Amino acid sequence: MLGIVAAVLFFVSFLVNAAEISTNHTFSSVNIMLLGLTALALHVAGIGSGWYRRR
Repeated sequence: MLGIVAAVLFFVSFLVNAAEISTNHTFSSVNIMLLGLTALALHVAGIGSGWYRRR
């Protein structure tokens, strides 16, 4: 799930950067990209990868 969130954040960051949309400092393309990298790191670490049942 976090991998999909990371992909969406990277895509939004790309659109903001490619369209040269002027945003405030909070929603700059670099900050969105860093949020995507954080979500990707959590996904690779196994957090948010899904539910499982113990037997």
